[in-house]
Amino acid sequence: MDGYPILLVALIALLLGLAGGKAWERYKLREGRWIDRRKVRESPHYILGLNFLVANQIDQAIEELTEVASLDPAALEIHMILGNLYREKGQVGRAVQIHQSLLQRPKLTKLEHAYVLLCLGLDFKTGGFVDRALEAFNEVLRLDPHNQHAHLNLEKLHEEQHQWGEAYRIRHELARLPDRGQPARDRAILAFLENELGLQALKRMDHAEATRRFEAAIELDSTTVPAHLNLGDVRFDAGDAARAIESWEQILASAPDRAYLAFERLASAYASLGRSDQFAALCRRLIAGTPQDWRARLALARHLAATGCPSEALDLLFDALVQNPHALVLHQTIWRTLSQLNLPTSLVDRYIDLTRTAVFYLDPHICTRCRYRSTELLWQCPHCHEWNTFVEERIAPAKDGETA
Repeated sequence: MDGYPILLVALIALLLGLAGGKAWERYKLREGRWIDRRKVRESPHYILGLNFLVANQIDQAIEELTEVASLDPAALEIHMILGNLYREKGQVGRAVQIHQSLLQRPKLTKLEHAYVLLCLGLDFKTGGFVDRALEAFNEVLRLDPHNQHAHLNLEKLHEEQHQWGEAYRIRHELARLPDRGQPARDRAILAFLENELGLQALKRMDHAEATRRFEAAIELDSTTVPAHLNLGDVRFDAGDAARAIESWEQILASAPDRAYLAFERLASAYASLGRSDQFAALCRRLIAGTPQDWRARLALARHLAATGCPSEALDLLFDALVQNPHALVLHQTIWRTLSQLNLPTSLVDRYIDLTRTAVFYLDPHICTRCRYRSTELLWQCPHCHEWNTFVEERIAPAKDGETA
């Protein structure tokens, strides 16, 4: 019983300490007034600011969140968001100023320090200060080695500078992080980076290294089309047309929607071996297997026109028009083939009827990530720098065989 009062006093002191801690967490003394931090978060300015942020109304979000920041200057996350909004608005200098001031705060935790540095690195990256951005992101990784955002931004910076080896190293580190959970995506990007390293080796005339890199890319991800194309080019230039054909035909199995990229190469390689009929047979197999493949028809039509069969070529081109009436390359080939036939009136009339509502494409390829358009298929978007995001956009759906 003698120890009971002491135990009671200890319990009361503990409860008072917990209550004081909660009060300190919730309230802050400012200019002689206690500020209720929870009420600050429940203020109309905070809620409106978040709503404007979600609606991408940057100016209004800045206005409201600035009011919140004035009520609670210690709110680190509000100031970080404000800095990011100024960066999005294009006021990079203001964003840098805000984030650098946050770094001067005492008692930042290591994680808070890392995230403020990450924001600062994004400021520098947006402003084009590559060296300072690299320094900031590397410092983030020193504080937080598992920070995926820092890895990704470092990789993109090195890619923009065509420093493919460094980009590969960073992506490899990223792929090994715990809880990464994107093995297929990481392998695909590593494969594209291997392909770029192979192209660099080709520029140095190091064909053995280039071959090794292209083969490594295909081993990482068999759908890496440029690696198949480049490997075939190396083999063809070395005089091994048969193995070049083997490389290019692998695209038909691994990425059939990109098979058309190898058609001209295959036609040339088969011709060099005196086996042009095998290229025609290949195109016919593709058409039979995928009736809507207008590019296989185009390739076969070009082959037939070049070998003295323009009428048969024109039939194939008209069939291809049904599948994609907006492809400029089809129209150009038809014009040449009609000229070869001295423009028969019935065929010209048929062509006009098929293309009456067609709109020609000038930039049919579009990035699915940022909507950037291109006249040609690109493997990396020059705007958002993502890999393998381009698709061919159609203005109108292709007609089916019965409608045709």
